[in-house]
Amino acid sequence: MSADAAAHFLRPGTLQLGALPPLALYVHLPWCLKKCPYCDFNSHEGRGEVPEARYLDALCADLEVALPLVWGRRVVSVFIGGGTPSLFSPAAIDRLLADIRARLPLEPGAEITLEANPGTFERERFRAFRAAGVTRLSVGVQSFDDAALARIGRVHDAAQARAAVEEAAAAFETFNIDLMYALPGQTLDALAADLDAALAYAPPHLSIYHLTVEPNTQFAVQPPALPDDDLASEMLDLIAARTAAAGLQRYEVSAFARPGHRCHHNLNYWQFGDYLGIGAGAHGKLSFPHRVLRQVRWREPAAYMREALAGRAVSNEHEVARRDLPFEYMLGALRLKEGFALDDYLQRTGLPLSALERALATAEQRGLVERDGRQLRPTVRGFDFLSDLQALFLPADKAGRGA
Repeated sequence: MSADAAAHFLRPGTLQLGALPPLALYVHLPWCLKKCPYCDFNSHEGRGEVPEARYLDALCADLEVALPLVWGRRVVSVFIGGGTPSLFSPAAIDRLLADIRARLPLEPGAEITLEANPGTFERERFRAFRAAGVTRLSVGVQSFDDAALARIGRVHDAAQARAAVEEAAAAFETFNIDLMYALPGQTLDALAADLDAALAYAPPHLSIYHLTVEPNTQFAVQPPALPDDDLASEMLDLIAARTAAAGLQRYEVSAFARPGHRCHHNLNYWQFGDYLGIGAGAHGKLSFPHRVLRQVRWREPAAYMREALAGRAVSNEHEVARRDLPFEYMLGALRLKEGFALDDYLQRTGLPLSALERALATAEQRGLVERDGRQLRPTVRGFDFLSDLQALFLPADKAGRGA
């Protein structure tokens, strides 16, 4: 994007933002060994050799064109997601981070996260990622049970999962274990065993996601038998109890961390911060003094590489409508156990609190939120019925049909 095009977004508009929020960078590496039947992310099975060099060239070209939109802003975190980014060689990750640092000013000590799967694990590989500049590893274990892993189509087994976590713990001060619950055929005892296995490594951070059947996935075509709502609720109670006993604080609906180990990149998402997204299908959100912009890159890797190298990485973009901003802000902020300061809402959206009052009054009446001075947070009931709580902030014309 040219400087003239960037200036287009600086023209007067409907908002008045007092200050721009923190800026993060998301980098999407779309290939994986095998598409999981529950996955609705933009991931593609790597048939043959992954075109590392060409894709890195495309990312670099994408970033170059995007620079005028973020000129002068420092980056607080980098997240390399996928797909399975650990399919890329340590040398490729080293080059990627060097390309980023050459073009964007990173805050001193900026968090740099890489997602990794046990199926791509080999000894010393994680240490090489650390040497390349990665500061935080997120290991997609999902389960430590061989039968459960087979039922959800994972390419690794329990032994590989354990080896990967051991290596992550040895190589990184901060690492994350990803687990899933409410898996096909899973019992409360089976979940307890998974939690025991994960907590035995004393992880600084644990992410635990409820398996849901999403449209356009293999599970949507052939749905597995999943635990019912009552059992899933018992599982969540067990997760909350076990993590608390292990010294992990639940700071977001699906995230648990020891003090000092929260994921800064994800916190920035939930707090309606900005993020530049590069890579196939990457999404981005950028603020300007008078508007908020959403961008999406080309989805298919081949199309993305072709278009990015030609200077056209963005497939579509739009300005977030003023009426949509309350819902977009609350969608993330209400995921946080500590909630948010009402002044942050004013700064990030440029809108008066009156835009929230009707929905807030309804949420308070239903016992879903509570206010403490200038801080607003979801109650325990609000956490349990988060989707219902978030839906209260939809624009009136969308409230009856979803976001």
